[in-house]
Amino acid sequence: MTTTAGPDITSIARRVLEDIFPADDEAALAEVVSADFVNHEAPSGTPPGLGSVAGFMHLLARAFSDQQWTIHHTVTDADTVVLYCTHSGRHTGDFFGLAATGRTFSYRQMHMIRMQDGKGVEHWAVRDDAGLMRQLTGQVADRPR
Repeated sequence: MTTTAGPDITSIARRVLEDIFPADDEAALAEVVSADFVNHEAPSGTPPGLGSVAGFMHLLARAFSDQQWTIHHTVTDADTVVLYCTHSGRHTGDFFGLAATGRTFSYRQMHMIRMQDGKGVEHWAVRDDAGLMRQLTGQVADRPR
């Protein structure tokens, strides 16, 4: 009996954050994200499907330069990949109504992507969005007591 290995879903998921998002490359994104993609973390008003990812990718590209996702850990289980990473860059454009500040930022994220036939079909995320906004606005976070 011969078995054929499926696509390397970990490499595909890494490619989205390490290569495609920093390049703001919608054509490459369409190669690895299903047209029927379900993005459980999309901002309200975001179009469904592939547009939910492409729209957010474009928003980030307009708001931030020198973007980089540094992946610290990956976990793959059957059809699902989890990526623990740091997103960093410089705030050089409007971000949800906040005008460019020129500040650099670096904050942690965790993404869980369910894959099917070599494409992402579903996404969940946990991000430190409050920490990102504190960095962009220059506010200092309260220290734990």
